[in-house]
Amino acid sequence: MKLLDGKYVSEKVKIQIAEEAAEFLNKTGRKPHLVAILVGNDGGSETYVASKMKNCEKVGFKSSLHRYDNSVTEAELLAKIEEINQDDDVDGLIVQLPLPKHIDPEKVTEKIDYRKDVDGFHPINLGRMMRNLPCFIPATPYGILLMLQEYNIDTTGKHCVVVGRSNIVGSPMSILMARNANPGNCTVTLTHSRTKDLKEQVLQADIVIAAIGKKNFVTADMVKPGAIIIDVGINRENSTETKSGFKLYGDVDFENVAPKSSYITPVPGGVGLMTIVGLLKNTLASARKEIYS
Repeated sequence: MKLLDGKYVSEKVKIQIAEEAAEFLNKTGRKPHLVAILVGNDGGSETYVASKMKNCEKVGFKSSLHRYDNSVTEAELLAKIEEINQDDDVDGLIVQLPLPKHIDPEKVTEKIDYRKDVDGFHPINLGRMMRNLPCFIPATPYGILLMLQEYNIDTTGKHCVVVGRSNIVGSPMSILMARNANPGNCTVTLTHSRTKDLKEQVLQADIVIAAIGKKNFVTADMVKPGAIIIDVGINRENSTETKSGFKLYGDVDFENVAPKSSYITPVPGGVGLMTIVGLLKNTLASARKEIYS
């Protein structure tokens, strides 16, 4: 078993991003600029946004954070997004999810200018991804592709089973692994909570991508020997064993699945770190007008 080390890969890629950001600054006189909007005080969201801002600073990006409490109206939030859309100094805009129940996340996603949609959630980016056209790939799937590339994992002809069908990870991941590219060229099965023979489906997989949002959902009896395991899950539980007061678990029962696998990502220290790298690479590509002029 080999560990797919998100910390190692993300740090390596961030060095490259920092070098390219410095070249961009020297050429244009400005830094790539990422703007984040955070609504409310969800602990997980606070942590994720703080990490994104910290990593922007580390690679030489400019970052801005707009905070709102839960009472912000949908109209106010949409107006702010439009204001940022019109700001030529901003290259990327993300709105941290989840949002309060009175705000429609689909309206928010579609309001973001697709040319600044560095999370890759806008229907135009998802549609272009479906057609294998240049686009902003959703940050988590993008990070997974970068990790597979770094470890020179040949995916061609492999059977990839994706567990979870979210628009953020599962569905786009299934498309990316099937397309004619590297990584890609897999035969893909997309499973979810209502798949009747889910265990049997996962047992056939050469590559398992677990993104269903349930602690230790993929167990050892669901995985065939030698499978490649990508664990996207980040499940927080209160804990007295850590300074933070909580502990993170993946969607895969790491302790029991790892001995059966050929490669596996840990939680923490795996896909989560690569998600930020995907976001940074999209922001740099936006600043350079590599995808949309």
